[in-house]
Amino acid sequence: MTRLSLSSVAGMALFAVGASLLSACDTTPRERQEIVRDEARKLDTLADRAADRLRNAGRRAARFDSVSRARNRQPLDNAASAAFTQQLLGTYSDIEALTPATIEPAYVQLLRQTRAQRKQWTQRDWDYASSIYKRLNERLKAIRLDVKGRDELRIRALQAEFTTHETSRDVKDLGEAVKAVQE
Repeated sequence: MTRLSLSSVAGMALFAVGASLLSACDTTPRERQEIVRDEARKLDTLADRAADRLRNAGRRAARFDSVSRARNRQPLDNAASAAFTQQLLGTYSDIEALTPATIEPAYVQLLRQTRAQRKQWTQRDWDYASSIYKRLNERLKAIRLDVKGRDELRIRALQAEFTTHETSRDVKDLGEAVKAVQE
């Protein structure tokens, strides 16, 4: 095995630098100027393409937001809301009748059903689920002072999980809307 000394490594590095300087000397200033112009044009083209994609993605995101706002302005159907409430909450579907002892199991039931069904839900389904979630939160606010501390702690964790699932779906849908630009 050959050992390289510090001076031989320095010599090779000096040789490599010298060789690159010599190759630069093989071109004229005009040729180097043309090479720089070509590279600058390539960079400009890449920057223009990236700007176009970004602009298109912004338009798609704005369109997604506009559609989402329009959907949110549409009132929820009472019959569908009642059916969805029954489906998600089961025996806890009468939200106004929930007590401090039954509010935590109602949240558990909501999250159990959300976990099981969320992948098949449309954005409109999420609107119904969010409406139910908000009604549960309003009921909790009304009876909160009578809810046991450990139940309230569990409810807060379930609320965070529901919000995470809902936000995850929004981000996924927005990503798909923006991604369609690049394909």
